[in-house]
Amino acid sequence: MIKATSVRKLALGEADVTDTIRLDEAGRHRRRIKMVSDKGIAFMLDLPEARLLRHGEGLVLDDGRVIQVIAEPEALYAVHARDNHHLLQLSWQLGNRHLPTQIMADHLRIRSDPVIKDMLEGLGGVVSEISARFDPEGGAYSGSSSGATQDQYHHHD
Repeated sequence: MIKATSVRKLALGEADVTDTIRLDEAGRHRRRIKMVSDKGIAFMLDLPEARLLRHGEGLVLDDGRVIQVIAEPEALYAVHARDNHHLLQLSWQLGNRHLPTQIMADHLRIRSDPVIKDMLEGLGGVVSEISARFDPEGGAYSGSSSGATQDQYHHHD
């Protein structure tokens, strides 16, 4: 079976992309699993350690082909606050509960969870349901200082 043993960042519009694979956030946190690309290329993802495959990255197959990772939109909450200090307080509450969180320029994104929604609203947050790509921050031990890309702080999808 064809293997993908490495991941690389792709340049915008890179020409050597053979196919794509669309996955939600849970499906993108992997180390070793059989996968099938959108056009039917079967391969074994076999990475040295588990990691979150980021939107736009390329899975490099051992025959040289590249499969681009596409983060599928999913049901999330957008969490807004009255000001930056309040947003930091809400972030702390989420971090204290070890909840995967995507940090945007003016709000947070988290997985839909009615209990957490009630907590955040009780703390004065404004929580709305959205459908968007979920690309949470990497943890302190994830091998990088942050999962965020510069694009996250300037664009909304």
